[in-house]
Amino acid sequence: MMGAIILLHRWLGIAFCLLFAMWFASGIVMHFVPFPSLTEAERVAGLAPLDGTPAAIAVADAVAASGVLDASRVRLIRRGDGPVYIVSGPSRLRAVRATDGADAAVTVSDVALAIARDHARRRGLDATRAAVVVHEDHDQWSVPNGFDRHRPLFRLALGDATGTEVYVSSSTGEVVLDTTRSERGWNLAGSVLHWIYPTVLRSNWLLWDRVVWTLSLLALVTAVLGAILGVTRIRLPYRGWHALHHVVGLATTMFVLTWIFSGWLSMDHGRLFSRGQLTEGEADAAGAVPDWTAAASINREPLPSLAREVEWFAFGNIYRRDRIAPDRQVLLGGGKGGDDRKTGFLGAGEVRAFVARFVTSCDAPDVIADNDDYSAQSIVPGAPVYRAKCGDVWFDVDGADGSVLQRLDASRRAYRWLYSALHRLDFPFLMAHPSLRDGLIVGLCGLGLAFSVTGIVIGWRRLRLSFAN
Repeated sequence: MMGAIILLHRWLGIAFCLLFAMWFASGIVMHFVPFPSLTEAERVAGLAPLDGTPAAIAVADAVAASGVLDASRVRLIRRGDGPVYIVSGPSRLRAVRATDGADAAVTVSDVALAIARDHARRRGLDATRAAVVVHEDHDQWSVPNGFDRHRPLFRLALGDATGTEVYVSSSTGEVVLDTTRSERGWNLAGSVLHWIYPTVLRSNWLLWDRVVWTLSLLALVTAVLGAILGVTRIRLPYRGWHALHHVVGLATTMFVLTWIFSGWLSMDHGRLFSRGQLTEGEADAAGAVPDWTAAASINREPLPSLAREVEWFAFGNIYRRDRIAPDRQVLLGGGKGGDDRKTGFLGAGEVRAFVARFVTSCDAPDVIADNDDYSAQSIVPGAPVYRAKCGDVWFDVDGADGSVLQRLDASRRAYRWLYSALHRLDFPFLMAHPSLRDGLIVGLCGLGLAFSVTGIVIGWRRLRLSFAN
């Protein structure tokens, strides 16, 4: 039995030692440089003010013109080519012109270029040398599934000192992503390596999921076998690189095992644990298609002159959310009979009534603290996030826009600790001391890298010896 373990660990180790080293090294990089994205603050800052001008057609007419039968949200923005409604539902996303309801998809590169320049100017970026690079479905930075409803994307280089590139959705004409030269370079050494994220593989989500899940599982088996050998053969007189591999391996056993195990869990995607999302039945009940004609009563209130975006969303009744700045909004509640009111965010009573649409026997929602063990962040800084506890299942709802941020059952709460805490070290104490957390992550990943290098040397020598014979 022990001989089989030795042989299996030896050859799996040779096969995976480079992968282990890559994971530890890239883990350090991606801790400090996240994958490129357009933050909500950047998105809102790049929007043009609506100037208090109402749209020519009503919200209900825009929904009808869009053909999105399950529309749950409608946004009004002003692009360089005029005001546009963006109608979205679980199945589709479509833009229509606010003047006549005509299709507002972007098919011409010159329009995308004008949108990108306007967005950049409002964010204080230099776009005097902006140019369209390509119009395509996927590239290295736009492979995440969240961009699927916006494909194909226009990628445009601003030509500024930081090498900024922005991506414009052909569906809505919005800027949905930006990257800089520094972000791209560091992520090639960070997230792209760590997640095994080359475009050719990641553009096929199902294939990527199966490949990385399998590799992670085999890596976990390799680590477990190594731990067994390290403990059972602790007194053997190893020499040279074998001795170093043995000693460093014993010193890092717990970290390597928990980190590889939690890394494998990052690819769970509902296999063993729940996904933290509403069930199909809950989503259907929560997202029942509203009567969009009710938005007319709210729209008797003129649009603020400083509003950059107006959103109507279904939360039991229809609500209107006027975005004035990334951290400032006005919310108008669409009560029956036009009983509207102004406020900043949703209240606990409204959240409770909403949750009652798809689950019963819930406690009164409470605002969760920023340092909560299962924290969730609102899309608007400073906005409350409410937690409604319904027996063993908790629902966290954004007080800014009514989004259900996470569904926490016992399985998902366990996943939070087994994956997030073990892999990212986001324990509450360490999150309160970021410098200590940074040091631990760098130090432990550095030890893991050193351990992997000893495996690489041993593996290379074993291969040379095998080929020589």
